Amino acid sequence: MTESQARRPCVPHLAAGTVGALSAILLLLAPIEAHAEQGKANGRDALRVCQDPNNMPFSNAGEEGFENRIAELFGKHLGVPVTYFNYPQRFVFIRNTLRYKLPGEDYPCDVIIGLPVGFDQVAVTKPYYRSTYAMVIPPGKGLDDVATVDDFLALGQERLGKLKIGLYDKSPVSKWMDRHNLVDQGVPYQTINVAMDHYVGDIIDKDLVSGKIDVAIVWGPVAGYYARQVDPPLKVVPLKSEPGIQFDFAFGMGIRRGEPEWQKQIEGFLDSHQDEIQDILKAYHVPLVELDQRTAAN
Repeated sequence: MTESQARRPCVPHLAAGTVGALSAILLLLAPIEAHAEQGKANGRDALRVCQDPNNMPFSNAGEEGFENRIAELFGKHLGVPVTYFNYPQRFVFIRNTLRYKLPGEDYPCDVIIGLPVGFDQVAVTKPYYRSTYAMVIPPGKGLDDVATVDDFLALGQERLGKLKIGLYDKSPVSKWMDRHNLVDQGVPYQTINVAMDHYVGDIIDKDLVSGKIDVAIVWGPVAGYYARQVDPPLKVVPLKSEPGIQFDFAFGMGIRRGEPEWQKQIEGFLDSHQDEIQDILKAYHVPLVELDQRTAAN
């Protein structure tokens, strides 16, 4: 695998010249300290991101996902270019990206822009967003009045029993379907699909749009993005966590363990650019759940 070319030139790190007076030194000191992070990312001259090259709305090889936009914002904050190391997420992603290192060589990348808080294979920073699973409902299925999950369940078994509900296996949705007597309506999709052209949104823009299924229940960012790729847009109904079934999860950035200074650098960026990050997420129609910054794990 090769890294993509840097998208913009490195911003040079300005150093104070020789000055003859103490007052001039003091005047120069503050801006130097304020920009002490510029020019380096984890001690390197580029922000090197591990990403899936075909995983919209998160990332792709064309750098069009919201994680790409957040990476660009981070690179600008640090004053360095952004490069990417591409590898399909479904093929042992962590071992082949963030933790991949041959003898005598450097790691190919230093950060994964989005990982769930509490993910145990790497260190994960403080969260910068929380989202939830959501239903995607097309018009003309007799569900136009459904605005909440409670509305959906209130349709009754006779109406619900006629629906085909698409979901990915090994997700909280399976347990929810069982709890609400909807197992027979489920149309399961494999979470791990080895087809090289597979992407998580095909359940929506292929099968849901074509009528193969009537409703899709997927991770919120996928729901929000692909529902807007259709004209007219499809309806997105966020799911609420229930006792014993968690639908909403917080996401931070993933790094290797044992790199506390790098984690501090990332979290400084998250703190200082929270509003811009939220604007990016909203532009991609990510269903957002209020984030409790005091919560360290999901």
